[in-house]
Amino acid sequence: MSRFLRIVLPAVVIVAWLAVASVGGPYFGKIAEVSTNDQTSFLPASADATKVQERASEFRQASGAPAIVVLDRAGGLTRTDLAAADRLAEDLGDRGDVQGVSPVIPSEDGDAVEIVATLTQTAETGDAVEAIRADVDDALPTGVRGFVTGPAGFTADLTAAFAGIDGLLLGVALAAVFVILIVVYRSPLLPVLVLSTASFALCASILVVWWLAKADLVTVNGQVQGILSILVIGAATDYALLYTARYREALRDHRTGWDATKAALRGSLEPILASGGTVIVGVLCLLFSDLNSNKALGPVAAIGIAFSLLAALTLLPALLLAFRRAAFWPLRPAYGSAHPVVTGPDAKGLWASVGRLVARRSRVVWVVCTVGLLAMGAGLSGLRADGVPQSDLVIGASQARDGQDVLADHFPGGSGSPAQVIGRADSLDELIRTVRGVDGVDGVVAAAKDSPSGTVAVTDGSGASAGGGSGSARSGVGGGGSGSARSGAGGGGSGPTAEPTVSRGDVLLEATLADPADSAAAEQTVRDLRTAVERVDPDAIVGGVTATALDTNDTGIRDRSVIIPVVLAVILLILMLLLRSIVAPLVLIGSVIVSFAAALGVGALVFDHVFHFPGADPSVPLYSFVFLVALGVDYNIFLMTRVREEALRHGPREGVLRGLGVTGGVITSAGIVLAATFAALGVIPILFLVQIAFVVAFGVLLDTVVVRSLLVPALAVELGRRAWWPSRLSRPAHHM
Repeated sequence: MSRFLRIVLPAVVIVAWLAVASVGGPYFGKIAEVSTNDQTSFLPASADATKVQERASEFRQASGAPAIVVLDRAGGLTRTDLAAADRLAEDLGDRGDVQGVSPVIPSEDGDAVEIVATLTQTAETGDAVEAIRADVDDALPTGVRGFVTGPAGFTADLTAAFAGIDGLLLGVALAAVFVILIVVYRSPLLPVLVLSTASFALCASILVVWWLAKADLVTVNGQVQGILSILVIGAATDYALLYTARYREALRDHRTGWDATKAALRGSLEPILASGGTVIVGVLCLLFSDLNSNKALGPVAAIGIAFSLLAALTLLPALLLAFRRAAFWPLRPAYGSAHPVVTGPDAKGLWASVGRLVARRSRVVWVVCTVGLLAMGAGLSGLRADGVPQSDLVIGASQARDGQDVLADHFPGGSGSPAQVIGRADSLDELIRTVRGVDGVDGVVAAAKDSPSGTVAVTDGSGASAGGGSGSARSGVGGGGSGSARSGAGGGGSGPTAEPTVSRGDVLLEATLADPADSAAAEQTVRDLRTAVERVDPDAIVGGVTATALDTNDTGIRDRSVIIPVVLAVILLILMLLLRSIVAPLVLIGSVIVSFAAALGVGALVFDHVFHFPGADPSVPLYSFVFLVALGVDYNIFLMTRVREEALRHGPREGVLRGLGVTGGVITSAGIVLAATFAALGVIPILFLVQIAFVVAFGVLLDTVVVRSLLVPALAVELGRRAWWPSRLSRPAHHM
């Protein structure tokens, strides 16, 4: 290739990436436009709760989430307080983002009132709730406390917790990585080049994801958004470090930067592509999930990893070619200088010592490591990953959580968040009697279609006012909820008929639960409710806030049992193709599984006994597994591809020691960087992400320090040529 093209080609690559970054960069601030934290973005795709939500518009005008305003005063509300509550209800009804408002509902003890304000379908939940909270604060008489809770309140708190996620998360991650790279490489320029590569990859990812989300081809929520940033920064930096190590080696053997670049690409292309492909396939396995939040992450994360690969194999080589040896200043690798000695009696340094330990005591090393990891994994027995209440999702202050506690003190715990039952209208009376007879149900009302125009009839099945049972019958607001078309709130209206006026079609029942909607007791009530109504109508389905949480947790548990074996099988196949072996991939997969169990076991102990978390979402083990297995295998790929390369020249045993010595520093650096980037997720006050941050960060460190440095090399030495069966390396004729 001519000297001209050698100069122009890298320049074109750099300019192209600069153009992409200049376009994609501003989309960091716009990602919120296509991101949603509404519950629909997390729903299980085929669950009954989802079906009920989809059909709710058949029974009432489509609406947004209900915001429940609760006011209380110790010792009882005064007439002045009640008058202020009435004025507040009127003011809320005049808001453009509120579709309907219930009458003021007093509690039996006289200490509190509640108002159900149903948002319009087009309202931005977070903004609307913040505005309502401001109205409540302005309307409060001295000594009265006011809270906005309910589904809309919890969504608003979740949205607020994700606010500023781009800048904060990215800043923490980049700062941590920069410091680590400065310490490891002692070069002021190299960390800038590596982080520029990662940042440009993220810009391209955000740009593509934004437009795909705009076209409704992918779903983005705060959870997906945060993981995307961390995954791209961590993965792109890892791939960049692997290429950088190869390039620095090549500069010792080649006079020109161009020749060094070609050699570095030849040595790093296969392991980087294999590593990135493993992660892409791993995250795409999330498409097998029935949970929308899991399914949404798969393609978005795959896009991020793809751009990480592309940047590490195009932009970084072009940047390093432009700066050549100056990129490593002040420790420039000189042409013709000797490579560090990594094996033998003259070898010095940490990795030479580790290699000697592995060579002398391979069986002791792998046995001790395995026993230690299994001991850590014993903590799995205490892991509680069957879901947490919605009120515990946000770590720290939450007005919705405080308001839910106050609401439960004075009203049926499920006020404003009823269980919804859709069944045959010709079984209405029996359905109502059945629902009312379930323990934990405080009251029930019904809205039915009795004509093609959608006329609504409301009843409690007993000839009485359809107020929804104790605590809500007084007001005529049927147990809360988003409201029927007649009243706009509460599900009951003010003048229900005594008898059903339904002749055909389906009916929607709303049952107020006695316990808080996000409690374990409420979930059990929903389970009992489903069992009971199925005896009356086998096609009846039960939804609502509690049912959605229940179905989400159950679906998350189902996803774990389906996706984890798929990920293992796919990654095992990739490793077999890459290493041309069956035994070595089985060893690598086994080591990563043990490492994952250890990380999750330690995580369970820390969550329970240090942070005193209420439990974990079912997706925490799933996400941790996908990331730890896919990313943990990355380091084993980096190691074993180099081991195979060295073994072809020096034999299996020497190949292990040389591969360990050459890759030890770069892989450890990459592991520390990845652990630091995932740990940055902990700055977001969301329980799920904090738990993911700990498990993955700890697991990556464990995998880097113990599994890749000790366990895998010791097993490889112990197995010798058998590790490479049935490839040619397993045959003695190919030993040197």
